[in-house]
Amino acid sequence: MKYRMIGAAQVSEIGLGAMPMSIEGRPQDESRSIATIKAALDAGITLIDTADAYSLGDAHDAGHNESLIARALAGDPRRDDVLIATKGGHTRPGDGAWGLNGSPQYLRSACEASLRRLGVEAIGLYQFHRPDPAVPYAESVGTLAELLDEGKIRMAGISNADPEQIEQANAILGGRLVSVQNQYSPAFRSSEAELELCTELGIAFLPWSPLGGIAQAGDLGSRFAPFAQVARDRGVSPQRVCLAWMLAKSPVVVPIPGASRPETITDSAAAQELTLTADELATLD
Repeated sequence: MKYRMIGAAQVSEIGLGAMPMSIEGRPQDESRSIATIKAALDAGITLIDTADAYSLGDAHDAGHNESLIARALAGDPRRDDVLIATKGGHTRPGDGAWGLNGSPQYLRSACEASLRRLGVEAIGLYQFHRPDPAVPYAESVGTLAELLDEGKIRMAGISNADPEQIEQANAILGGRLVSVQNQYSPAFRSSEAELELCTELGIAFLPWSPLGGIAQAGDLGSRFAPFAQVARDRGVSPQRVCLAWMLAKSPVVVPIPGASRPETITDSAAAQELTLTADELATLD
């Protein structure tokens, strides 16, 4: 098994994005979601990404994804080997809507709620989910610094950030910023600058929707011919090729493909063992 670093934590090169198990269109049978989490562990995955906002967006379903992960890992002897990365600052105000709240008061209460749902004394990696235009960015990130100092969280990260915000967050955290989680995929290359900065600073870069998103991940090969060609030549899925291509970008990259079926996360995890040639990488680029 190959590993990469998120701060002081050693994790698998591929993580599990658990969001599809909780938002709209999620599996009706919870046992399938739990089986998917178990399959991820069986495949050697030791990073699970979640957020308090991953739910159907009503009060009765708040924090669904965090609670699901806690139930799936309860009693599993591998639990202590798993880094759970959760997020706060994105809200679900109701009726399926999404909102933002980056205020210090909200982030503190969100962190406390995540601690309860996950059943832990300290959150392994806590990330500010998305900048809130109504709140100065320094105030939001400053709250992460306070939570670090208080021992509520062990590591701090940010998500959906631009290069200036990455630099600012790292300064506010006193050089303790360990991760940046941005959208990045063959269809969305706009985070190249953020990836380059993270590589320079030695900060983990966690691409979300690395296969193009829930609705489009399945037809990645039909939309991007080079990935389909390399996949045919190697006898593997285009999705596996995509993740291997991403891993070759930088040693700080840890993709977190979403999954809600055991077979998809098992295939994604196999990308850790797929080494692409220089010619293949040039073709994909």
